[in-house]
Amino acid sequence: MVEPAIAVHSLVKKFEDVTAVGGVDLDISPGELFGLLGPNGAGKTTILNILAGLLEPTSGSATVGGFDVRKDAMRIRELIGVCPQDTAVYEYLTGRENVELFGNLHSVNKEKLRASVKTLLDKVGLSRDADRRVGKYSGGMRRRINLIMALVHDPDILFLDEPTAAMDPQSRRAVWDFIRELKGKGKTVILTTHYMEEAEALCDRVGVIDHGRLIALGAPGELKAKFGAKDLEEVFIQITGRRIREGA
Repeated sequence: MVEPAIAVHSLVKKFEDVTAVGGVDLDISPGELFGLLGPNGAGKTTILNILAGLLEPTSGSATVGGFDVRKDAMRIRELIGVCPQDTAVYEYLTGRENVELFGNLHSVNKEKLRASVKTLLDKVGLSRDADRRVGKYSGGMRRRINLIMALVHDPDILFLDEPTAAMDPQSRRAVWDFIRELKGKGKTVILTTHYMEEAEALCDRVGVIDHGRLIALGAPGELKAKFGAKDLEEVFIQITGRRIREGA
């Protein structure tokens, strides 16, 4: 039996009297592209931050690549790439320099790093703007740089927190193609989104999350068939009585 790449059991995270994650159980297989779908504030980012070792759970357990998030956070960080929801870039560096910086932090071989940076910039359509300061970039361009900063060390497991937010439709499609390519290379990917079409286009399975709880789980087609829905928006409405983008 293949061990899950990510295993979450009875996971709870509380911030004082607010329960951000309320007892989530989830196993994600190696090479799976898994979507966490839900409105802003549903608990998606909190789950990713726990898995990345940035937050400690209040109770329950989680492992990433077989390592416990409480005991082995440093080992986990060697395995993962994280594209955060809020862009984290150095505005006075160029796009290329931002990506190279993260490659150096991960001790990527210089020759390999040079080739990797060039390839990644090409993949997200930023080659022509690579030597401009990031402070001059649009929001969507910053998102694309943030994405490839997370990938420059070739991690096995990727946490992508709303990676296409603020992107124009053409850039979003290019990033979708790139994410599909990553899956084709056997990467395990967790993607958070409140774009239903993104989840349907990319994900092997989707976990619909609301108010910190996993309220539906399955392949997009399975969920639509189960609830007799045309799309995942309808699935969410049937379960909660409201639209997924409320509060988004």
